Amino acid sequence: MTAINLADRGVDLGRWDGTATEFSAAVRAWLDEHLAGEFEHLKSRGGPGSEHEFFGPRLAWDRLLAKAGWTCLGWPAEFGGRGATIEQRILFHQEYARSGAPARVSHVGEELLGPTLIEFGTQEQKERFLPPITTVDELWAQGYSEPGAGSDLANISTTARLEDGKWVINGQKIWTSLAHVAQWAFVLCRSEPGSIRHSGLSFLLVPLDQPGVTVRPIQQLTGTSEFNEVFFDNATTDAGLVVGQPGDGWKVAMGLLQFERGVSTLGQQVGFSRELGEIVEMAKENGAAEDPVIRERIARAWLELRVMRAHVQRTLATVDTGGSGGEASVAKLLWANWHRGLGELAVAVQGAPSLIAPDATSEGAANNIFDPGNVELDRWQRLYLFTRADTIYGGSNEVQRNIIAERVLGLPREARS
Repeated sequence: MTAINLADRGVDLGRWDGTATEFSAAVRAWLDEHLAGEFEHLKSRGGPGSEHEFFGPRLAWDRLLAKAGWTCLGWPAEFGGRGATIEQRILFHQEYARSGAPARVSHVGEELLGPTLIEFGTQEQKERFLPPITTVDELWAQGYSEPGAGSDLANISTTARLEDGKWVINGQKIWTSLAHVAQWAFVLCRSEPGSIRHSGLSFLLVPLDQPGVTVRPIQQLTGTSEFNEVFFDNATTDAGLVVGQPGDGWKVAMGLLQFERGVSTLGQQVGFSRELGEIVEMAKENGAAEDPVIRERIARAWLELRVMRAHVQRTLATVDTGGSGGEASVAKLLWANWHRGLGELAVAVQGAPSLIAPDATSEGAANNIFDPGNVELDRWQRLYLFTRADTIYGGSNEVQRNIIAERVLGLPREARS
């Protein structure tokens, strides 16, 4: 495919040749300069449980990042990326999190589908889909989970059949994050009738703006609806929009999941550290820090956060060797349980006020921090409620423990119906 010339986008390619310190300084300087003015109000917006906040301005922010060459850092230059090293990508995510820059709206396309297409896609698929991901002109959703399969991805029942040069898709996906704002979804379907479990699956690229697709938002505990159920009723996509070979969908889907738990998790942990720091300051201000139980919980959270960081650094060091195969599952268990505990710590520090929703006429509501028409919550109440789901989405705790037990420790498989 034709390479995307970053120099034509005004990108200063020379600054990538310096030391790690110089690279971090360059990232920090750019963020300090641009996360101001019209974008200053976006700081710390759009995280888990708040994906609905300021969607339009955050989309504009993502496109500004793209114009400056800060999207798709790890992609090879020939596909419009920056060819950044793992160290540079880690440094970028850390600086991005430290700056308080808003949550990205293009994560699914940039961090999940893009690398998957580079690894498994055809030349035509790369030429069609990679450029609009780098420029954030097309957004993607992930069609994996289903109502009848729970966290058992191999048990999906959404079907796809080839008919007159088209895949015809029928079934339902659920917990599909941001499908209501995406133009496309990658959908794991059962394409071989009579197949079971991991066999007979295909990984399809499906346009969402068509008569056969219905997207219905799901309201969650926070009162907002970041994820959806998606119905396919004779929806179609071109025969050539299968990634990998028909029937090899499980291989492609598992490859994508490895990209999902990459270097961006270190940036996630910087965000966690910032949240913990704010909770500590709140505890000092309202006197909760005088409680020895609260102090112990804060200290434990601080220590566990550093354990998570050490684990991710060790995991990244084994990228080229393949590791033991259970690193991603261990990481998911660590951060999901920790973040859920942080939500519990936040309301414990807040005390009785955590039981009361802010007044609808508060400054926060007036500034559109919360979605009008839904329940009014402050950020710590929202953190507490949303993190109930951290141990479920992206692979539940039970599934992660089974993976570790069976694939790493070699224990007998759990009985399955």
